[in-house]
Amino acid sequence: MGVAVVGDYFLDKYLVIDRSLSEMSLETGKEAYQVVDIRHSPGAAGTVCNNLAALQVGTIYAVGLIGDDGQGYELKQGLSRRGVKLDYLVERPDVVTPTYTKPMERPADGTQQEMNRLDIKNRQPISGEIQQQLIEQLRAVAPAVGGVIVSDQVQERDCGVITDQMRVELAQLAQTYPEKVFFADSRARIGEFGRVIIKPNKYEAVAAIEGQAPEEVSRVCVEECAQQLAARTGRSVFVTMGAEGVSVCTEDGCQHISAIPVSGEIDIVGAGDSATAGIVSALCAGASLAEAALVGNLVASITIQQLGTTGTATRQQVLRQFREHCVR
Repeated sequence: MGVAVVGDYFLDKYLVIDRSLSEMSLETGKEAYQVVDIRHSPGAAGTVCNNLAALQVGTIYAVGLIGDDGQGYELKQGLSRRGVKLDYLVERPDVVTPTYTKPMERPADGTQQEMNRLDIKNRQPISGEIQQQLIEQLRAVAPAVGGVIVSDQVQERDCGVITDQMRVELAQLAQTYPEKVFFADSRARIGEFGRVIIKPNKYEAVAAIEGQAPEEVSRVCVEECAQQLAARTGRSVFVTMGAEGVSVCTEDGCQHISAIPVSGEIDIVGAGDSATAGIVSALCAGASLAEAALVGNLVASITIQQLGTTGTATRQQVLRQFREHCVR
């Protein structure tokens, strides 16, 4: 049994720039950055796949939408190298492959610092035809997997894979297959999911109930909102709180799982996606909610220590981290 990851697949494209080699453009008189290295990696839903592959969860199926373009080719290559099955990935000439282009300045000391990111994504609602095609792909793969992870990355409504119609379909499938894990993460609409486990961060949880979240929120407030979300979805809610860890909430109450302590410089890019991979992997293996939250914390504690990239954590790394911090 494997896991299907349905949602917005982005290509992460890193351009390493050495400004000591910069030239002045004769046409514009501006500095022309010189790229000395290029690397690609599957991002967004692809980051979840990267982490599932590192954890060796079994067969991983990508359900998403990409363009018939160079970025789509690089994205498919990256997913294939990780063993992700592309049979349910929809490729269309009338859309672009979402891409995060990340210029990285490399000073003389060899470190890398991210400059202004360049985002490419579809900014018009996707057609009904494409929506139906994606839904049919999800229906086809659902019987073959033990879990479905939803990665809702695009903030503009109905411009990504997780449209209003897709959310309805996900709720129906979750009811059809109650024995399977349906788990959703969403940048902008976490409060609009039904019948699936959801993973907001603490601000998203409060905003989903109160309309907006203040700059500072207490754990009591967050957990009260998470319980209301659990009542709304009919499923448990995992609330990520950064260095504070994760609270797992049902209608009846919450259990808090502390974060794994980390020292030194960290990079939180992709931390939520790596936590998702850890949580769902554990749930599919039969872990309790609290055990799954602990695994999510362990995975995230490893990936945030990988600087300048969206990191992954292997089973061996997770076990070492567990023995070091959790075994008394």
